[in-house]
Amino acid sequence: MSTITPGRMTAAHHGPLVVFVIGMRINHFHKVGKWLPVIRSMGPMLEELYRNPASGFLGTETMLRSLRTIVLLQYWRDFDSLEAYARARDQKHWPAWTAFNKAIGNDGTVGIFHETYVVPEHGSETIYANMVPFGLGQVSGTVPATGSRNAARSRMRGISEGE
Repeated sequence: MSTITPGRMTAAHHGPLVVFVIGMRINHFHKVGKWLPVIRSMGPMLEELYRNPASGFLGTETMLRSLRTIVLLQYWRDFDSLEAYARARDQKHWPAWTAFNKAIGNDGTVGIFHETYVVPEHGSETIYANMVPFGLGQVSGTVPATGSRNAARSRMRGISEGE
């Protein structure tokens, strides 16, 4: 269990960012042979990405939306890095994507989704109050949300202490 950081903190991240939301929904619980391989494919992909900092992958947060839906909130350095990983034939994503299309395709047993957001520098702000490390703050580390980092508008503009 992670330790709670008391007080107000903000992510230490600076610069542009890509937020990639990816997940799956189990549409037919009784068809375990269809959805279990989809669930099992994500772990090896994440291990591969964490082992390769040059990939542009910064980190992920896994969330359970419901008993049927798993969501991963991922952070990437840029869209080109995300796309390069998705299309790389020698990485784990491509064979997993091919296997999904072959085994499931449009049969409706498993749903998958993703959303990609390209966030320019000064296009985001964060706040974590009495939280365990989470999201972008977990990926980049946190700093106290005090002084010029106290207000959301200042955090959005990237103003930091002493500026």
